[in-house]
Amino acid sequence: MAGGASVAASVAFLFRRPRPTAGAFVDRSSIVGHRIRDGEPFSRTAERDRIPVVIVGGGIAGLSAAWRMRRLGFDEFVLLELEEAVGGNSRSGSNEISAYPWGAHYVPVPDRRIPLVEELFSELGVLKDGRWDSDHLSRDPLIRLFVDGEWTPGIEPGPSSSQAAHDQFDRFWEHIEYYRQGGEFSIPIRSPRATAGLDSISMKTWMVEQGFFHDRLRWYVDYACRDDYGCSYEQASAWAGIHYFAARPESDEGYLTWPEGNGWIVNRMKEKLDPWVRTGAPVRQIRNLDKRLEVVTGRITYECDAVVFAAPTFLAPYLIPDLAQELPHLGSFGYSPWYTANLFIDEPPRERAAPPSWENVIYDSAGLGYVIATHQVVDAPAAPTVWTYYRALTQRNPRIERQALLDLPWSARKEEVLSDLEQAHPNIRDCVARVDIMRLGHGMIRPRPGFLTSTVRQRLADWQGPVQFANSDLSGISIFEEAQYRGVRAAERVLDRLGYRELEHAPA
Repeated sequence: MAGGASVAASVAFLFRRPRPTAGAFVDRSSIVGHRIRDGEPFSRTAERDRIPVVIVGGGIAGLSAAWRMRRLGFDEFVLLELEEAVGGNSRSGSNEISAYPWGAHYVPVPDRRIPLVEELFSELGVLKDGRWDSDHLSRDPLIRLFVDGEWTPGIEPGPSSSQAAHDQFDRFWEHIEYYRQGGEFSIPIRSPRATAGLDSISMKTWMVEQGFFHDRLRWYVDYACRDDYGCSYEQASAWAGIHYFAARPESDEGYLTWPEGNGWIVNRMKEKLDPWVRTGAPVRQIRNLDKRLEVVTGRITYECDAVVFAAPTFLAPYLIPDLAQELPHLGSFGYSPWYTANLFIDEPPRERAAPPSWENVIYDSAGLGYVIATHQVVDAPAAPTVWTYYRALTQRNPRIERQALLDLPWSARKEEVLSDLEQAHPNIRDCVARVDIMRLGHGMIRPRPGFLTSTVRQRLADWQGPVQFANSDLSGISIFEEAQYRGVRAAERVLDRLGYRELEHAPA
């Protein structure tokens, strides 16, 4: 009787209907962006406003420009953001379970060489009396890897891995330490000089030249490039690949993170800057107007003396027609297409070996794994929770992948996500109530060979004029620290141009 019941249960399991999964694409700004790109006519309103400075773009760079101006006591500016919320690649969402990221989800604890980051985090209460508040540090276990059919702690080879794997990793870290000690790999980035030749080849080519052939090491380096740059180690320059590992001190203290990822930083900055922020305000054109500039939006036309252009640089030729002739090579700014998916988990999936970590990576996967939003909450249950899954689209030409982002339906992308996660969680489909997906056609700058040493990048970074460029793509690497640095630098240049000399910090 018991055996018959068991067979019946197995048959019922095999023929049961799959659980329906709700969800949708949550991005809509590409529609407006494509209208601007295509030069679609737009109506101009009669409303005009005169203000000294306009900041275009409300990502970390734009927010940092506004933050710096306020710190220096200057408040005659407005920040315009296309989306209905600021944040750019650091946006976040929330539901009744938790807040969760839509993009960047951590900042490595900065060393003393990055005082701007420390200054911001001191203001936000993350750094107190020279010590990092433990509530903002990532909790253990930090990371696990699904490999050879089970989860293992950490991402590098463990005790059971082959001696060949350990030998290759050890020699790789010796090379990285050599470059770290050289001091040329830094944050913020300095233009390559002694190591400029590394920018002329790919990271894969450099690894072949150095005799790094072990599959596990190659996968690890490729994963790092996809994770930070949205491109494979074959597509990233060797200088960028080495920078990922060599730009930070070896004894790093961990990561600053929150359930909503870097959206926590965005929300705190937005609270302080709210009177100056205008969301849902796409800029249609920036024109020279005698000795001033005219910034045209759908609702208001702003007359100003200077612009901080913190939007992605590839948009500049579409929004600033006068610039297209002066900088004809902006096409060398190449960007990586991405998507992120937030999965709403209402019951815990089956696990093997290592317990769930903050970051969870599947070996040899096309995806980049997932982070668990509630991992930062003490004694949080395994479910309900939210997993944020990341995927950089590196397999084909970025143009083709961007078009596929627009063309493929939500159901196909959802299937892609669940099929990937099934490798580690065979019953994942029974545990997911909803999958929402955000598409990022130009997710981040792609540091392909030759870009970091290119004259067009350097020329734009040093641009003199009433428009100051501020996006992290000027650095060639899209990380929080570079976005903050570019925003602050552009703000200071604009204030200097306006003759503003009050350099004492305003009250926080």
